[in-house]
Amino acid sequence: MPLVSTGELVGQARSAGRALAAFNVISLEHAEAIAAGAEAAGAPAILQVSENAVRFHGGRLAPIAAAAAAVARASSAPLSLHLDHVVSVDLLHAAHDNGFSSVMFDASKLGYAANVRATADAVAWGHQRGVWVEAELGEVGGKEGEAPLDAHAPGVRTDPAEAAAYVADTGVDALAVAVGSSHAMTERTAALDHELIGRLRDAVPVPLVLHGSSGVPDAEIRQAVAAGMVKINVGTALNTAFTAAVRSELAARPDLVDPRKYVGPGRDAMAATVAAFLAVVGG
Repeated sequence: MPLVSTGELVGQARSAGRALAAFNVISLEHAEAIAAGAEAAGAPAILQVSENAVRFHGGRLAPIAAAAAAVARASSAPLSLHLDHVVSVDLLHAAHDNGFSSVMFDASKLGYAANVRATADAVAWGHQRGVWVEAELGEVGGKEGEAPLDAHAPGVRTDPAEAAAYVADTGVDALAVAVGSSHAMTERTAALDHELIGRLRDAVPVPLVLHGSSGVPDAEIRQAVAAGMVKINVGTALNTAFTAAVRSELAARPDLVDPRKYVGPGRDAMAATVAAFLAVVGG
């Protein structure tokens, strides 16, 4: 089916009192697995390409964007394209021409005032072109190249009053908040601050986004959705499933040289993971 805009999918989820999952695309197989998982679950989803993934592809956005868009259009599930954790203004400006209906512009490493200025500029650029813009306030942490961060340390979590001012001053369409999760977790042990999620929901008029959801147990995700989370980002969980399946195939058949024989099971494992997360966030 045609690509659906992220804003439309998020709006539908929010109105229905459920959440929408967004899954990171690194390779063609990731995109295929997300589409297959969404079809199996009978649910919409977001395919998101991060700036780190673009860097992995030699800094070229167009090839992976075109592949993800082609997979999404061939799917029977409602799917959108999202450009995630964008720091580069040049990459931001490439979003619209490469089929992305939404961008997460990440100025979270800047001081508050600089973050507001940079994000407001990104929002103004995006809204002139019909691009939905997400931003981040607080410190989720855990991304490659970052110093270790305790998600429970004082001052790390998003303050509701500051979040309200930030949304008003930037005009963002959604806000990623720090409430106890962390990027790149390979074990699902994160404990979220659900009381804070509720306060943030009441403080800001835009949908809330949970980054680092791979490390959050199902029950915690369900409770977070009930408290007000709308967009649930999942990345590492797909890579964990893919790598485990590939390792298993290669260990069982050390003579394998055809990547289709081990990448295929890896793709299937990612699809099953996608379907499982979609069942949790949409329930």
